[in-house]
Amino acid sequence: MADAQNRHLPASPRRIAKAKTEGQVARSRDLAHLLPLAVGALALMALAGPAMRWATDLLGAGLRFDVLALGGSEPMLQRLGEQGVRLLTVVVPIGVVLMLASVAAAVLAGGWNFTWKALSPKFSKVDPLAGVQRLLSTAHLGDAGKAVLLALVLGSVGTLYLMNRLGSFHDALTMALPVALQHVGETLFAGLALLLGALAVFALVDVPLQRHLFLQRLKMSHEEAKQEFKELEGNVEVKSKMKARMRDIVQRRMMAQVPKADLVVMNPQHYAVALKYDEATMAAPRVVAKGADLLALRIRDLAQQAKVPVLRLPPLARALYAHVEIDREVPTQLFAAVAQVLAYVYQLRAALGGRSPMPAAVPEVDLPPGLDPHEAKPVPGGAA
Repeated sequence: MADAQNRHLPASPRRIAKAKTEGQVARSRDLAHLLPLAVGALALMALAGPAMRWATDLLGAGLRFDVLALGGSEPMLQRLGEQGVRLLTVVVPIGVVLMLASVAAAVLAGGWNFTWKALSPKFSKVDPLAGVQRLLSTAHLGDAGKAVLLALVLGSVGTLYLMNRLGSFHDALTMALPVALQHVGETLFAGLALLLGALAVFALVDVPLQRHLFLQRLKMSHEEAKQEFKELEGNVEVKSKMKARMRDIVQRRMMAQVPKADLVVMNPQHYAVALKYDEATMAAPRVVAKGADLLALRIRDLAQQAKVPVLRLPPLARALYAHVEIDREVPTQLFAAVAQVLAYVYQLRAALGGRSPMPAAVPEVDLPPGLDPHEAKPVPGGAA
């Protein structure tokens, strides 16, 4: 009871979907009663004339006897079978239409929901104590009160209508049978229309009411909301461990590419970016590894062990670290600066191999404005 009182959070979409899989949906009994009755009444009104003629022919055929029928039981059984088939040809389609109307009423109230869980046995349903508790619950008492009110309203409407039309039924006694049947039928259909109108008012109120009560029953407490969040998002500790493991895997793969790089540019200690360029397979130089602080020092040490040139170019290192992701090509804005540095590295390798003279000092690269995150920004209103 205390847990039910603490449930003041609205039901989540996952809780509503789970309830539907268990067969719990918002259903309106008034709508389920209204639609089949309305469809049946409309069918009777539309087929009143043909149905009367069919009933007359069926009655006449059933009352006709011939000599063969008096001679044995087989002709009578055959005639009975024929009349039964004719009766089924009319009754079965009407039954199918009413069944479809009932299904449509259920779908309109709570949507299409097919599940086998509603058919599974529940031993709590046969528990006498649980049954008494359900009967005395607020929901069942409310349904019982609504049913009593509906019965009183329909009974009052029907009684008042019959009292006002009692003379019409009396007048039918003075009419010929076909005219009397038509007169009584019209009177009854008018009364049925009033009853359907009263039932329609109840259905218009009951459909949103059942939806509201359904959502009220599915409300959640804070503990249930937290538990659902954990189930959806996973345990925080497990997720953090998985993320840490993924970072380790990515870092190991990245560090394995450092010895294969063409050069490493540094800040000199805060940032390190490893670059590689293969003219045959790449359209532009590519960042194969990057890191900051301790990871930058690890990249530097790996590069030095693999004899990969390490150049101290703080602006270029900061720009590459800020604007280029791992395993992505250098953007066009930085291509000229990177190409200048690569040309220096290629000249340096050629000089070490004795194929060309030693190049001058590391070139000073110029970056387009705005690419270096540590670039000093002009002070508004300052001197020109």
